[in-house]
Parts: sequence; C-alpha cells; structure tokens
Amino acid sequence: MTLRTARRSSLVDQVIDQLRGEITGGGWPVGAKIPPEPVLSETLGVGRNTVREAVRALTHAGLLESRQGDGTYVRATSELSGAVRRRLETAELVEILEVRRGFEVEAARLAATRRTDADIAAIAVALARRDAAWAAGEHSAFVEADLEFHTAVVEATHNRVLTDLYRDFSAALRASIGAAGSLLEHADVPHGPIAAAIEAGDADAATQATHACLDQILASTVPLSGTAPQET
Repeated sequence: MTLRTARRSSLVDQVIDQLRGEITGGGWPVGAKIPPEPVLSETLGVGRNTVREAVRALTHAGLLESRQGDGTYVRATSELSGAVRRRLETAELVEILEVRRGFEVEAARLAATRRTDADIAAIAVALARRDAAWAAGEHSAFVEADLEFHTAVVEATHNRVLTDLYRDFSAALRASIGAAGSLLEHADVPHGPIAAAIEAGDADAATQATHACLDQILASTVPLSGTAPQET
C-alpha cells in the first residue's frame, strides 16, 4: 500500500466548497444571481483570481452560468442536475417524456405500498393545484403543479436515492417542458386515477394509471413534435 501525506485544500477548493454550499443549501436558488466577484472576494477574504477560478470550476460543473454583461447565475443545485440539464437541452421532448415515464411508473408502484397519510394529503393538494392551473389556462403554473404532483408521488416512495434523482431530473425537466409550451397544452391527462390508486394502496392500479397517463401524453405529443416514441 502506498499512501501519501494528505495535502491541505487550496484556497480555490475552499472557495468552491463554500460557494457550492450556498447553492446546495438553498441560499442561492436556481435562477438567482450570485454576488459579483469583488463582493465575493471581500466577503471570503481571498483574491479576485481565486474567486474567478472557483466560479469557473462551478460553471464547468454545470452549477453556475455566466451571462456576458449581466453576471453569474445559479443554473443547477448539483453536478448531476447540471449534467442532466445540459443533456436535456439537446434532447427531443419525446425522449425526455420516455425517461420521465420510467421514473414515474416505478415511483407510483412503490408509493402505493409505502405512502403515509401525510403523503396522501400532499398528493391531493398538488393534484388540486394542477387541476386549478389547467382550468385557468395558466401554463407556467400548470407545469409547476404537474411537477409538484409527481414529486409528491416520488417522495411517497420514501426511497431517498429515487427522490434525489427525481429532484435533479425534474429541475432540469422544468425548463424543457416549460419551453415546450404549445406541445403540452394538447396533452393534459387527468391524474385523479393515479392519486386514487396510491391512496387505496393498489400498486398494480397505480402502475397502470401512471403508464396510461404518460402513454397518452406521448401519443398526443408525437404528432406535434414529429418524433415517434419507443416501445417499452
């Protein structure tokens, strides 16, 4: 075994850790503009070159985004979310929905067997918001409420790995679906059967309802996007 004496982290690494902490801890949410370089330099007690290198590293990792003449903004809350977001930017909507189906069908099955009363209540609240946003024709609110509903279902699985993965995926998914606009306006499918099956503890019904829901969305999306879905 050949072990070497561990080296102390460089100033750049320490600054990266602090900036990442602000991002992952919610101090700087997605879309927020981070303080300018001189402010960060003074606050952290390091040179501007150190701050610049740290910001560059986090930009490369996908957590930050530099906008010329406007500053630096938070792009994602984790390296995984940043990588997924970059990949989704070049993906077809149908491909994104197929991946989403994989997450959500399994989540519904697990949720039906593990949900608590609190989970059932959270799913019901999200469903009501989703339906209200759709009825009001509020596209942005509908996208948020739809993701809130499916996130509540995923959280009801009480599987921390699945929940973390879906949060990262949905953070990247939000921008892609929001940009789809007119495509998804033709693809609303009632989610009541999913909620009812989960509340009843019927894993098979929850799986079937979620699969049918996303299959219908895919079928409605294909004629508009021009990309055929893959069989599963």
